Amino acid sequence: MVQNKLSATINQLEIQAEAIIPTPWGNFKMIAFAENPNEWMPHLAMVHEDYETGAPALVRVHSECITGDLFSSKRCDCGEQLTRAMELAAEQHGMVLYLRQEGRGIGIINKLKAYQLQDEGYNTIDANLHLGLEADARQYDIAIRMLKLLGVEEIRLMTNNPEKVEAFDFSEVDVLERVPIEISPVDENYDYLKTKKDEMGHFLNIL
Repeated sequence: MVQNKLSATINQLEIQAEAIIPTPWGNFKMIAFAENPNEWMPHLAMVHEDYETGAPALVRVHSECITGDLFSSKRCDCGEQLTRAMELAAEQHGMVLYLRQEGRGIGIINKLKAYQLQDEGYNTIDANLHLGLEADARQYDIAIRMLKLLGVEEIRLMTNNPEKVEAFDFSEVDVLERVPIEISPVDENYDYLKTKKDEMGHFLNIL
């Protein structure tokens, strides 16, 4: 029943507004997706102004990370991945989907609690589990719905995460290729990235 309710909610996502946004990487059309026009935190798509509707698209499905995207935290590679994705989307006339799924779906408050546990020695997965939360609670059906509304049927997916690729299996959007988007680790996020590689199966070239 929970899954049915979730699916119904996702299917109610609609395009509510759009506008051209000049960025350091060129002009993108920002498109807001929500169930109703009064939603304060809609999911967003940044679609390059030269994207050809219906053509295979280079796509990054990026979940919100306030600490990394906005404040350039070194505890993760999210902000740098977002910047690189925008660069590639500009070069190849693609798009970035920005999903409001902070902290792998646990929210900023729980994310900060998890960070405190990580400072005590827990890894990024065990910290979530210790809080009684899922290791990764994100829902990628949202991205599939957004792409369908944008008329996208085939994508080249920018990701290191095998679960994102698998999320498109048997969907109406075909993944033609996985495009790596790897950022070199620094001291502050090495353990985080190593855990993602070793325990979550992410495609990362770190030792």
